[in-house]
Amino acid sequence: MRAVGVYTAVVSMAAASLVGMGTVTAPPAAALTPPVAMTADELPTWQTNGIVWAMAEADGVIFTGGTFSAVRPPGAVAGSQEQEAVNFAAFDAATGAPTDCELSFTVGSGSATVRALTVSPDGETLYAGGFFGAVNGVSVSSVAAIDIDTCTPRTDFAVSVSATVRALAASADTVYLGGDFSTVEGQSRSRFAAVSTTGALRPWRADADEPGRAVELSPDGGKVFLGGDFFEVNGADSHALAAVDAGTGNLVKSYPLGFIPTTSVVKDITTDATGFYTGNEGSGGGVFDGRIALDLDDLDQRWRDTCLGATQSVQVHESVLYSGSHAHDCSSMGEFPNQERMHLLAQSVDDPQLLGWFPDTNDGLGEAIGPRVMAASTGEGADHLWVGGEFTTVNGDRQQGLTRFASSPDTGAPSVPQTEASSIAPGEVSVRWQSSLDLDDSELTYRVYRNGGATPVHTVTGPSNPWERPQLTFTDTDVTAGSTYSYRVSASDGTNTSALSAPRTVTAAAADQAYPKAVVEDGAQLYWRYDETSGTFAADTSGTDNSGVHRGGPARAVAPGAVPGAGTGIGHDGTDSYTYSDRRHSSPGAFSVETWFKTDTTRGGMLAGFGSLMLQNSRSHDKHIYMTDTGRLVFGVYSGWARTLTTSAAYNDGEWHHVVATQGSGGMHLYVDGQQRASNWLVTSSQNFAGYWRFGGDTLRGWPTRPSSDYFNGQLDETAVYPSALSPAQVGEHHTLGTAPSDTVVNVEPSADTYVNGSAAAANYGADQQLAVRGSSPYLSYLRFPLPAAPSGQVLKSAALRVRVTSDSTAASADDTRVVPVTGAWTEAGATYANRPELSGTVLGTLSGLTTLDSTYTTALDLGGVAGSLGGDLDLALTADGTDSLRLDAREAAGTAGDPQLVLTFGAP
Repeated sequence: MRAVGVYTAVVSMAAASLVGMGTVTAPPAAALTPPVAMTADELPTWQTNGIVWAMAEADGVIFTGGTFSAVRPPGAVAGSQEQEAVNFAAFDAATGAPTDCELSFTVGSGSATVRALTVSPDGETLYAGGFFGAVNGVSVSSVAAIDIDTCTPRTDFAVSVSATVRALAASADTVYLGGDFSTVEGQSRSRFAAVSTTGALRPWRADADEPGRAVELSPDGGKVFLGGDFFEVNGADSHALAAVDAGTGNLVKSYPLGFIPTTSVVKDITTDATGFYTGNEGSGGGVFDGRIALDLDDLDQRWRDTCLGATQSVQVHESVLYSGSHAHDCSSMGEFPNQERMHLLAQSVDDPQLLGWFPDTNDGLGEAIGPRVMAASTGEGADHLWVGGEFTTVNGDRQQGLTRFASSPDTGAPSVPQTEASSIAPGEVSVRWQSSLDLDDSELTYRVYRNGGATPVHTVTGPSNPWERPQLTFTDTDVTAGSTYSYRVSASDGTNTSALSAPRTVTAAAADQAYPKAVVEDGAQLYWRYDETSGTFAADTSGTDNSGVHRGGPARAVAPGAVPGAGTGIGHDGTDSYTYSDRRHSSPGAFSVETWFKTDTTRGGMLAGFGSLMLQNSRSHDKHIYMTDTGRLVFGVYSGWARTLTTSAAYNDGEWHHVVATQGSGGMHLYVDGQQRASNWLVTSSQNFAGYWRFGGDTLRGWPTRPSSDYFNGQLDETAVYPSALSPAQVGEHHTLGTAPSDTVVNVEPSADTYVNGSAAAANYGADQQLAVRGSSPYLSYLRFPLPAAPSGQVLKSAALRVRVTSDSTAASADDTRVVPVTGAWTEAGATYANRPELSGTVLGTLSGLTTLDSTYTTALDLGGVAGSLGGDLDLALTADGTDSLRLDAREAAGTAGDPQLVLTFGAP
């Protein structure tokens, strides 16, 4: 597999939520997702200093032709370590290194170039076409035959062609030519011709009115498939594609104008045992740039894809059609929308759906197309796919003109999952992650680990493509309220496994969080809380796994957030940062868009909206909430023309505000801070197009009172989208919950702690850096916490004890540890096992499963047992019944990260 960094383009793919504890049996991912049989790992390959236009293979050697003057080793920068290679080079298919076959294609006037290569069926002769006048000094006329064994031009093959040869195919006795020419051997042959293997012109005629660009023989040798710019073949209507008789050139199957649009041409043709396949290029409007698969038995279409981005080359290997193009929009096929170009694709010969193989090049030199040609080689150790063209990078690494891929080994791991964990309801913790990227595997297996354990608590397989990396969710229900848990996730392609994600630590909620509970219960289908500390992943809390992707590097975990609790917001820069939904949505009939915002900008910007594109400014765009330069808010939809609602007040005062825009059968409504500020009962529809929710920026071209900046400079938080119009009561409740007094969280450290040892009854351990707990022979630990009084107007809502297991090799314990009140007197410096204090029979809480070294654990404590000590000291003891000893950090331990803590939460009654 080939993994890359975060790829920001994502499209629609619903992923199932995964609920429950314990390992889930999931079909394991394979290193390559069938039927793909090539990895996306580029192999070390020599480079050219120009463009590669042509390739052919024979006996493990790849012949390349083009417009270049030198080759150099992999990794070498342009101009260094070069060896002369004039428009031709031959390479070992398995090693990528040059062979000793050296040919120079030159011309007396103009720039020589090799545009076509093919090998005779017996593997003895290489035919070359292009624009050149000599090979190794031997005079030729734009076509030549090379003896492969001696790597010398054959002097018995002398064919005069009047212009550039762009395509070649060879049978046992005939060589077929396509190109720009009008005569061959002084006789009229328009764009296509056939000569014998000794160079004699055949009577075969397949005259076309525009250049020929592709020639391919059917596997049985009976037909020749022609591709190019033409509109007629032998006077008959057949645009860009035709099938003719191999013996006569007579038309066997025409493809009248319309089968391929007038603005498109065929650039390449390849075959396999059952079909032939075209690569197509268009220009202007209404173009066709994709691939067509046609059946050999009736020569009719099997399928076509309608991706935009001209296809230059096609190659079949193991029932997969590989192609080189600059595809940028496959949304018409349900694949990726208009975005940055993707240059290498794969499809089954039976189905146009894109397969999970996405290595990539850049556009490169010349016309900036990228790949121009492909060739496959089958060997004993591995098969290889070679790609040539204009590119200067491959998979982000410097590599010019040539690259290659192999069937094995698969050497790279998927990208590390981006994760988030939260708990908003008692009894559960949700772990969410963006599916990882693997450029040759679209099915990956994920493993979730808890508290540093070596065994996953959950395993699941999920889909992923560069543009569709759906969120996956695991809900852990085996948690104790008030206890702290840490989660990490790995991704595997079956052969290679990513590093574990960074730990995400969360304390299991003791009660529902009121604000997010209301949002979810009111039916949000997208809910981003922006609590991730880094990365490009915006986790969705709605339960629909409708996650987002940050673009432009917004500030993460900006504190404080908008609503009560420890949440954070996101900060956009007003220049180019925004967050988009990685799922493509149909245009909603009714909807509500909700977000909290904070800004003092005087340049305005879009807070929320619905656009047709995710990586560029959208072509279609409405359902906006945007701010004018004066700070007023505008809600707009397009219904015949732009319909807007505008607030009378300004909200760029640097404070948090709550905005909701709704549309449904009751018209348009705009609410700010819980109150309706504007409405239009008559406008009940908006523009109908599929697109993406975007927050923070998109084009506002053509909208009234367009601000100076289309992008918002400020903070957003608690963003949600609903498939219905929220009622005024629901909007008001959300604002009330979001502005309720925040809870007060107090972390109390002990003023004294120690432990006693039954085997050393007179010893005192008050100065020790550790606490110890064991049933037999006994250890007991004691802690004294000086509790504050409850803040005015608040009561104690929760209490939890937090401890940390030390890093000593024997410190962890599987035995339960009880937390009980101490009723007797003790001091840190004087307590011993002999004079140990009396304990209450009441258990306030239990620490369980403290089995991971150097890890923090938390247990909720009974409120009644803690509340009575507010404003005074609370003395607690840690006891156990088993024989497994537990060692915890004491307050005397170095640093403060592991100190015992009592976490108290106060809130409104």
